[in-house]
Parts: sequence; structure tokens; C-alpha cells
Amino acid sequence: MKLIIVESPTKAKTISKFLGSGWEALSSYGHIRDLPQKKFGIDLEKDFEPQYTIVPKAKKNLDLLKKAVKKADEIIISTDPDREGEAIAWHLTKALGLKNEDSYQRIVFHEITKSAIEEAMKNPRKIDMSLVDAQQARRILDRIVGYKLSPFLWKKIVKGLSAGRVQSVAVRLVCDREEEIKKFIPQEYWSIAALLFKTGSENKFEAMLSKKNGKTIAKLDIKNKEEAGLILKDLEKAGYKVLSVEAKETKKNPLPPFTTSTIQQEAWKKFHLPSKMTMGLAQQLYENGYITYHRTDSLNLSESALAGAKNFIVGQLGQNYWAGEYRRFKAKGLVQEAHEAIRPSAADQSPEQLEKEGKLSGSQLKLYGLIWRRFIASQMSQAVFDSTAVDIEAAGESAKYIFRANGQILKFDGFLKIYPLKFAEAQLPVLTEGETLNLSELKPEQHFTQPPPRYTEASLIKALEENGIGRPSTYAPTLNTVQTRNYIEKDENKRFKPTEMGGMVNNLLVSHFPQIVDIKFTAKMEEDLDKIAEAEKEWVKVLKEFYDPFAQNLKAKYDEVAKTELAESATDKICPKCKSPIIIKMGRFGKFYACSNFPECKHTESMKDNNLHIKCPKCKEGDIIKKMSKRRKPFYGCSKWPDCDFAAWDEPIDKFCPECKSILVKTKKGIKCSNKECGYKEESEK
Repeated sequence: MKLIIVESPTKAKTISKFLGSGWEALSSYGHIRDLPQKKFGIDLEKDFEPQYTIVPKAKKNLDLLKKAVKKADEIIISTDPDREGEAIAWHLTKALGLKNEDSYQRIVFHEITKSAIEEAMKNPRKIDMSLVDAQQARRILDRIVGYKLSPFLWKKIVKGLSAGRVQSVAVRLVCDREEEIKKFIPQEYWSIAALLFKTGSENKFEAMLSKKNGKTIAKLDIKNKEEAGLILKDLEKAGYKVLSVEAKETKKNPLPPFTTSTIQQEAWKKFHLPSKMTMGLAQQLYENGYITYHRTDSLNLSESALAGAKNFIVGQLGQNYWAGEYRRFKAKGLVQEAHEAIRPSAADQSPEQLEKEGKLSGSQLKLYGLIWRRFIASQMSQAVFDSTAVDIEAAGESAKYIFRANGQILKFDGFLKIYPLKFAEAQLPVLTEGETLNLSELKPEQHFTQPPPRYTEASLIKALEENGIGRPSTYAPTLNTVQTRNYIEKDENKRFKPTEMGGMVNNLLVSHFPQIVDIKFTAKMEEDLDKIAEAEKEWVKVLKEFYDPFAQNLKAKYDEVAKTELAESATDKICPKCKSPIIIKMGRFGKFYACSNFPECKHTESMKDNNLHIKCPKCKEGDIIKKMSKRRKPFYGCSKWPDCDFAAWDEPIDKFCPECKSILVKTKKGIKCSNKECGYKEESEK
């Protein structure tokens, strides 16, 4: 028997389709070994030696793998083609006792197709210890920061806080942007447009004031209503004449295929998919054989993929829609060019075809369609526009003015046929130099400069990438972690803002651990990890260069930094349990009401008005209150808890089921009965 081990059961199932008889595909279910959960697990005196243990949930599966290894004549390890995958492969050899390098083979592929697997089988290799060392260095580095700095935050702010190397920089970006917004002072400015038309025509077009006496008018040059009024007065008796007409053909190139960063950004812009969900869907698509490996910063495309795209474009759309040659893209910075960009495994497998076959869920199909269209479009011809720029002279009493009108008409859609982008079409009338125009009206408009916007999922990922913070596999978990820790949250427009606790932690780290949240320092550390992966740096040396000054600074700060004053403030509320005064306290998730008789009385309340003002259907005495689970998931419970244990995930409403008299709850699909055994539903009007 031949045994192939991968890290995902879905991947194992997909691979099994391409293997003949005599093969068995098994999954490790992710990491088999890791640093211990409840202790530091790094020997600082022995060159940062990690003390790996078997992951508790992996023990049962490890026994199954050991039995399979004993029966196997040939063992192949085929975990993912990145640092994490390489580390999982190395840990497997240790946990399974594969001490001899000849006792196993390591293969990698970037798409789960028969041809890719067959090619990988022809080119087995040994485990790349440079990649393993880079993963180990990152894991140890993050463990050092988390385990050493978190207790400091507990002591100086509040128990339960935690710090992370990359996460803390992400929080800083959000906090810095919030400060920019707070300090921003809007500036007033004005624009002036002229609505013009040709003699004998009723079609009007707009031209914007662009120059005065030959000098370009900048955005903030017309500062107020008075200055705009002077220009308008000067233009009262002006004549309008076409000064120049420039007509040209402009072309727009398609965008490159997706990388991990750009797919997360675009999925947020198009569908408002959080990065964690995007990566989960991408993993499902990869493991089921629909797309290439989804953790990549490369824009490289294989020859077979390029040929497949050409065949589809020419066959389905026509020769004029193909670019005429293969388009190749080059990513900036240090990337693993052996990897490919994210693309469909088969160019001719359109999303429409998969929808007909019913092979993908709605969200999977949305993401696949985005990936497929972006890839196919990258090999298509340019979009061609007819563009016209017209300068119109207006001679005032005291100055000469130039108005600019721009026209753009799509001449040939090219790649836009597959991957539409927003653009505005504006048609100008046929104009000739020296032609006199008629003024319909002058349109002055007041504006104010706007502060920089809060980050969205897309723009924060882009900022992390541009600053060299993190790598493809870290963006989604970073954003998820800082939200779970309640350091940042989304506002009503789904943009990030810091929480009170996030701002407090950030201020402390910026003041006393500037390197931890310094953007350039963190980017330099990422470069060092890349160099370890490329065998250009030694991992222990990199860790030592970080740890020694960090440890010295941490030791000094324990004495130097006073505990942050989180003064408890009194309220006029009384504890419903013991009748002691209620006070406001600070916890890891922000301020909350608590009984002053703690720990004898442990009553707490949210400071938000979470009371639905609906009587509990179970005890008939308490009110239903919106609460938060330990995993930060909202639910609804009775205010008399623990005396009453009523709880529901869906929001109850003040109505009862006409069939079983249980309370009704509100869901996305409509109203339904809270009693699972009752099937009563009220469908929403939507």
C-alpha cells in the first residue's frame, strides 16, 4: 500500500479521485505538534529551543496515522506548499518516527488536479528546513511577545488582555487613523462649472473652471463664497469660445490575477465578505480542486494556464478579445515566484457552468466567479475609449478664464466584457476650434475637505501589505484576532474604529514598547523571516537580536510604568441581588456595571441599553436582555439568570406563537417560533 498524507480531510478526499488502486490518502487535520497551550514552551537558555508537544485534539488521529504508516510500503507527505505546510510536514516526520529521510518523500503542488499531482510525483524532494526554520522563528517570536508582554498588560491595565506582534501594529494603524480624523480641520473651497450649448442645439454639456490668466486653479484656490462671487461677477458678460479640441483613443489594461491580499480586498469591496470568510471559502475551493493554492503573493501564471485562458477567450468570445500574446505580471518585493497567482484550475470551467451543475454553494460560487473572471480578463484585450478634451476660453472684464470639458465613450469593451469596472461615459457634441458657445448657467458649488476615512477590511489589508506587515497567510487571522480581543470594532458603516480598551493598550505600547508597534521595525522583522526562508539568515540569531533588547526593556518597564488609573466611578444604581451600590468598572471588553460588593456578589450589567423590555416567557418576571457569549457571539437571556436559564440565539419579539404559545423570534428570513418542535413561521415580505 502507498500512503499519502495531507493536512485536510477535504483535500484527502479530492486527491483520492486521482489516485489508482493501492493508494490511501489520509489527513493530519492540521498541526500534529505545536508549542504547549498552557506554558511558555521555549528554552531561552538553549538557543530558543521549542518544547513541542502533541496537540491534544490530534492524539486520536495520530494513532490512526501511525498504524497506516506501519502498513505502508511507500509514504508521501503532501502538505501545503508554504512555510506552514512545510512545518506540518516536518512535525509529521517527527511524530510518526520517520527518522530516515529515505523512509518518506515530500511532494508539493499548487492545484489539486490529476496532471499537477502526477507531475509532483515525478519530482519528490526532501523537507526544506529553511522554510521550517522561518515558520519556527515566526511561531517562537509571536509566543515570546504574547507570553512576555501580556502579563505586563494585565498588571498595568486589566487582567485578561493580550499583545501580539503583528496584531498590535494593525491596532496602531486604526488608532493613528482615528487620531488623524479627530485632529482634522475641514477647509472650505469652491468650484465653478459652466453649462454650455451650441447654437441651434438643446443638448447641454458641463465644463469646469480650470485656469485663470494662464495659471491652473488648484483645488483650494477659490477659498470662499466671496472669492467665487468675484469670479462669477467677472464672467457675467463673458463670451465663450472653443480654444482647443483634443480627440484621442485611450486604452485601459486589465488587472493582474489575484493574490491573497487582493482577493481579500476585492471580496470585501464586491460582496462585503470579511477576510476570514474569504479565506475559508478560498480554502474550500482549493481543497475541492477548483482553484490553485490561495495563500500566495506571486502573480506568476503557468504556461498551461495561459494556454487554457487563450483557448477559452478565442473559442467563446472571438480572436479580437484575446490580448494577442500571453500577459505576464511581476509582483513587487520578495515573493515566491515558484507559486502561482490565485486562478481557476481549469480556464474552461466557467462559474455559469458550475452553477448549472450545482457543485458550489452561493458564497463559494460568488468567490469562484470573482477569481475566474479576474484571471480570464487578465489575458484579454484592452478596453478602448474615444476620449475628448475641450478647452473653452471665457474672457471676463478683468481676467481670462479657461473651462475644461472631458468626454469619454467606450469604443471596444475588451476585458470589460468579462470583468466590468466602474467608469463614466460622457458624450460631448462635435466641436471645432474657434466655435462660439452659448452659456446656459454658471454653477458655483461649495465644498469642504474631508478627513481620511476609517479603514475597511480592504483598506486595512492594503495598508498592512504596503507597509510590509505580515504575509499572505496572516492578514485574515490578524483582523479576526484584534476584533475578537475587542481592540477594534466596526462602526455603522462597517469601518474600523478603536475601542476604548484598544486605544488604552495602544497608547501604553507606543509609549513604552515602541519597537513592538513600530511599522518599520515590524516590516524589517518580516524581511528577516523571509531571509531565513531563503537560507540567507540563521533563525536563532534573528531571535536573539530581537529578544535581548526586548527583555531588558520589559524588565525596566515593570518598575517604571505605574498601573493605569481605571478609576471606579459611582452610580445611582442599586444591585438587584444584594442591594449594594452599583459602580462602573473597566474590563477587557470595556466599561460595565458591577456590584460594589464583589467578590461576595458577582452581579454585572452591560452599560448599553440591552434590555428588550420584553418579559421572559419562562419565569414571567425577568426581562429579556441582549448578552454576549464567551466567544463574543450575541444571544438573548433572562435578567434573572442564574435563577432563570431562558436563552435564545435569535432576537425574541413581544408576540407569541398562535399554535403553541411560545415566544416568537426574529431571523433574517422572517419571524418564527422559538420552540424547535413547532414549525410555525411568518415569511418576511422580502
